[in-house]
Amino acid sequence: MKLASVLVVVFPAAALAGDVEMWPQWRGPNRDCQLSPTSWPTNLSEGSLRQTFRVPLGDSYSGPIVIEDRVFVTETVGKNEIVRALDRMTGDEIWKVQWPGAMTVPFFAAANGSWVRSTPAFADGRLFVASMEDVMIGLDASNGRQIWRKDFRKEFGTGNQSFGFACSPLVDKGSVYVQTGGGLVKLSGETGDVIWRSLAEDGGMMAGAFSSPVIAEIAGERQLVVQSRSELCGVLLDSGKKLWSVAVPAFRGMNILTPTVIDDQIFTSSYGGGSFMFRVSRNGDAFEISELWKGKNEAYMSSPVVVDGNIYVHLRNQRFVCLDPRTGKALWTTKPFGKYWSMVANGSSVLALDERGDLLLLDLNTKEFVELDSRHVSDASTWAHLAVSGNQVFVRELNGLLTFEWETPGPAGR
Repeated sequence: MKLASVLVVVFPAAALAGDVEMWPQWRGPNRDCQLSPTSWPTNLSEGSLRQTFRVPLGDSYSGPIVIEDRVFVTETVGKNEIVRALDRMTGDEIWKVQWPGAMTVPFFAAANGSWVRSTPAFADGRLFVASMEDVMIGLDASNGRQIWRKDFRKEFGTGNQSFGFACSPLVDKGSVYVQTGGGLVKLSGETGDVIWRSLAEDGGMMAGAFSSPVIAEIAGERQLVVQSRSELCGVLLDSGKKLWSVAVPAFRGMNILTPTVIDDQIFTSSYGGGSFMFRVSRNGDAFEISELWKGKNEAYMSSPVVVDGNIYVHLRNQRFVCLDPRTGKALWTTKPFGKYWSMVANGSSVLALDERGDLLLLDLNTKEFVELDSRHVSDASTWAHLAVSGNQVFVRELNGLLTFEWETPGPAGR
């Protein structure tokens, strides 16, 4: 029996009002932290944003993903990695699976923790999870049954990545794309078989990527946009052929941001390198990339959001900045906040979560920084990416999952 015939099963949907937008992967539905404009409250008080439950969990930096009636989370406990499916309304456990997979990062990375980092992805009834030890697992999302397991170390003769598997998988039309210690890989979502390998690396110490790829149509070609530790690349989906590339300098290869595509332009920023805007153009069958501008602002780990075409990014110096996409000029810069922000944009309204457990509600515009409200939601660190689905907000603190609900509707994001 083909696996696909078993997996075309939709688990029961929660009692949700209307068409609720799910959060199926890293940075949301389109990997850009954007939601379809809907009504959000104008403050974060308990009367507007009510905490509904907390589930204690093992340590993780992996963001929650939300599908139909459930939320999926990962954790590291002792020498095992665990995946749980929880009821999104109550936090009750639906299923739990685990495997040996924990690793200890080297001493120079110890401050970053030795627990799972990659955010899973959901598609076609399957959940795709990256283990710290450079292994990808495909699970039946309805019950947690393991469908396939791919050990990239055995496949390519490489070793563990120093910081563990950091890239979050991308699923498109039945295939899984991920950056491992061996390079960029396309897998069958049904079987886990390797379809192609591109941007090959030798693996081993400090190998692999910190960034996660996206798919975009650029210069008339739908393609993968991939940031390795040394360069930004465009890659054909069918073959893995590199279409174009440009070097992106970074201290010790800390190219961490997810690339941001704005029409035929791509923005990125690196630790020790600055900020860059590139344009990809086409000349017949050939693709060319040119640098439009370079700025001094340096991001750290926080990928930006784009609102009305303008770039909003949290920097290495802990400030938040609005960049003019045409020039790279900072239109305004804030005071320091925490070291990291994950963000979700609803029109010009943005929720931002920093690593200190502070949740902020912003109204982003080019004139000035507007903080509508803030609320401390966790005393644990909150490096995992924020998730929003319907009227629910999911905060993955280091040792638990917090869920909140909007109580009072506000004006729709524009």
